[in-house]
Amino acid sequence: MKKQRGVAILGSTGSIGTQALEVLETYPELFDLQVITAGKNADLLMEQALKFKPNMVVIGDETQYIKVKKALWNENIHVYCGADALCQVVQSTEVDVVLTALVGYSGLKPTIAAIEAGKDIALANKETLVVAGRLINELIKKHRVNLYPVDSEHSAIFQCLPGEHLNAIEKIYLTASGGPFRGFSTAQLQQVTKAQALKHPNWSMGAKITIDSATMMNKGLEVIEAKWLFDLTADQIDVVVHPQSIVHSLVQFEDGSMKAQMGLPDMKLPIQYALTYPYRLKTKFPRFDFLDHPQLTFEKPDREAFKNLDLAYRAMEMDGNIPCALNAANEIAVQAFLEDRIHFLEIAKINEWVMEKTSVISKPTLEAYVTTDAEARRLAQGFIE
Repeated sequence: MKKQRGVAILGSTGSIGTQALEVLETYPELFDLQVITAGKNADLLMEQALKFKPNMVVIGDETQYIKVKKALWNENIHVYCGADALCQVVQSTEVDVVLTALVGYSGLKPTIAAIEAGKDIALANKETLVVAGRLINELIKKHRVNLYPVDSEHSAIFQCLPGEHLNAIEKIYLTASGGPFRGFSTAQLQQVTKAQALKHPNWSMGAKITIDSATMMNKGLEVIEAKWLFDLTADQIDVVVHPQSIVHSLVQFEDGSMKAQMGLPDMKLPIQYALTYPYRLKTKFPRFDFLDHPQLTFEKPDREAFKNLDLAYRAMEMDGNIPCALNAANEIAVQAFLEDRIHFLEIAKINEWVMEKTSVISKPTLEAYVTTDAEARRLAQGFIE
């Protein structure tokens, strides 16, 4: 890389955002941080702003705007607040690439705004494609921008594809750690606690994605995301449980040969690759040693005990607005679980019930996605209450 790139990080205080800032800090000659944003974590946002000196800062929680504004009063930093501001700052002429690391549905509209402004997207917000994959792909083609996956599994597939543009994909295999409850039966899952669910064996992530990993909904959402990223059908996407999290995913071609991308579980690598593609920059990351991992194992996921994975496949096949409804219901259900209002297995029950109650719209507009999201959330809340 030679030209310095202007970067916007949406969700800079989360797990992906903080690691992205570490990447940018390592290569100051390559990146010019223009925007950082947070939902409610004003204290960390202010700390980041004072350290990295971005051009613009957005705090989603409008009640904390004055606090952030006062803290940065003497800095040459523009401070904004609210959801609309997210869509505005990504359109800055100084921004070249937008890393969308927001949680859930909140990433959709800012990502659309960035695409329409001609910005490349480093996508760590899988829900954007889960909710509105067809619309996003249409906009990417229309505005001729690039979308680079940040999820470790999709980055792995992406890294296996250069040089294969003339060769059709027969199947991809998305690997899953299995989470903290790998091997649990339905009866055992009835007794699990929030504290147990929040202890992921391999990855350090935010609370929502950690619970999604425990229910395997995270892998289900990744299956839907893969469909739109790589133009695949449901029977071309398989999931295998790989508890060591060393093989991040695999591609199988029509001749039967397979490519895998491997490495230690560290999100800084896929973040960096998305921001620097097609270049690989020298890093000081720890290296994988086969002697430290003499066994790499693979298992079939239990789609009966972990029903959310099955629901995601069902939603993908139903298509239209149903994945949007599933995502909305899951966000409400996971939050209820984190608030100790429902039990672990009820997350999947709520998700399935909302899917069944949602009328299918085969080719939804953005307005239809917005309506579906709101209605699914209302249904899920009603079920819980």
